[in-house]
Parts: sequence; structure tokens; C-alpha cells
Amino acid sequence: MSLIYHVVPAKDWATFENKSTYEAASLQSEGFIHLSTECQVAGVLERYYQNVPDRLLLHIDPTLLTAELKYEISTNNERFPHLYGPLNKDSVLTVEHLD
Repeated sequence: MSLIYHVVPAKDWATFENKSTYEAASLQSEGFIHLSTECQVAGVLERYYQNVPDRLLLHIDPTLLTAELKYEISTNNERFPHLYGPLNKDSVLTVEHLD
């Protein structure tokens, strides 16, 4: 099984603590939640999260997702996983503290 990943500030994740799903702000603004493969995580952290404190890395089992997952061309012409709906939290296997 190949996991996929999502970087999220701890305060944003905590907002959904008592809910069964999580919605990143990008779901409303872009229509999907940005995810990464394992080899893409370092680049995402470097490009978008360098100065963001208290970051979490969600380890997600894509076979447990209830919303549609698509791999689409994005940054550096790479195919990134995008989730077109809320992230069901029972697909999150591990919440890793990065800071």
C-alpha cells in the first residue's frame, strides 16, 4: 500500500477535532484538497510551509478515502494527488508532528 500525505498547521487540524471529516481551505477556494506522495512531501514543505509553525503531516491510506482522488499535473509538471471532497478522518493512519 502506498500512502499519500497532507501537510496542515496543527491549529487548522484542531478545528475539525470533533468531526469525522476535515476540509482544507483549498477545498472551498480550489475545489480540492492538496495531497502529496511520499517523495513530494519535502518539496511541498520547502515551497509552501517553511515559515509555518506547528505543522502536522497526515499519513493517509488512499484505499479508505470516501471522496474522489485524482492525480493531476501541478507544480514542476508533477502529478499530485488531489482530493475532491472532505477528507474522511478514518483514512488518516498517522498524524506526525513535524515541529
